[in-house]
Amino acid sequence: MPIRFPIRAAACIAFAAALAGCASVVNKASQRLADNLTAGILNQDDVTLARDGIPSWLLLIDGLIQGDPSNASLLLAGARLYGAYGSGLVTEPERAQRLTAHGFDYAKRATCLTLPALCRSMEQPFEPFAAEVAKVGAKDVGTIYVLATTWAGRIQANSSDWKSIADIPRVQALLDRVVALDPGYRNGEVYMYLGVMATLRPASLGGKPDEGKADFEKALALSGGRNQMVRVLYAKQYARLVFDKDLHDRLLNEAIAADPHEPDLTLINVIAQQQARQLLESGKDFF
Repeated sequence: MPIRFPIRAAACIAFAAALAGCASVVNKASQRLADNLTAGILNQDDVTLARDGIPSWLLLIDGLIQGDPSNASLLLAGARLYGAYGSGLVTEPERAQRLTAHGFDYAKRATCLTLPALCRSMEQPFEPFAAEVAKVGAKDVGTIYVLATTWAGRIQANSSDWKSIADIPRVQALLDRVVALDPGYRNGEVYMYLGVMATLRPASLGGKPDEGKADFEKALALSGGRNQMVRVLYAKQYARLVFDKDLHDRLLNEAIAADPHEPDLTLINVIAQQQARQLLESGKDFF
């Protein structure tokens, strides 16, 4: 039975950074066009329209990388886009596997260019890998964050493969290093991922629900409550794990009641609200 590793929802919250990263690359060719297209997607409240339009960005970034394959910034932008789209907006399992693998490959290639020792350690046992992660400095926090999140997305897409599941501690090590270097990175987004990972299992099976709860609270505080996906994952991962129906329903109702139209977060919030309604309905049978 595959382990429950819900990065699919978590990845949606990274979409703003992903598209902004792509825009920063394309800016050199067409600043106004890139900015307008990015804003249009991030502030779109029609999920289907966004899902249909985003593949054009994937083709664009592929072409740019093909023309400049040693550009780490381009590779990271491509990794963000493929990872977020494959994990957050694709429902076909085989297609999700291909897209998330593509994103992870771009992230690994960027890591090999900027952090070659860390790149080599990815093929080694956990201890030497963790030792290299501990050496990463603040200037490379963005690289290891993209590596971690695209790696998590690939694990999600291959959740029935225990070889992939075995890589979870490596993702955890990368995320922990991001927190050590910059606790407020991306307005607390890293804590959302940490919260998900801490609540994969109940405490009796090695999970850390109390740590997960604290991580979700930090994510909410650092985001100013603007990212409704944090509330949805908090309810889905922690509240259900500890059978706290009151917290579960409160978080989901808060997400639904919020105005989704926040700068650069509208699409993410609309997706979160759709999921919140589904969780509220299924919660009637869960609790």
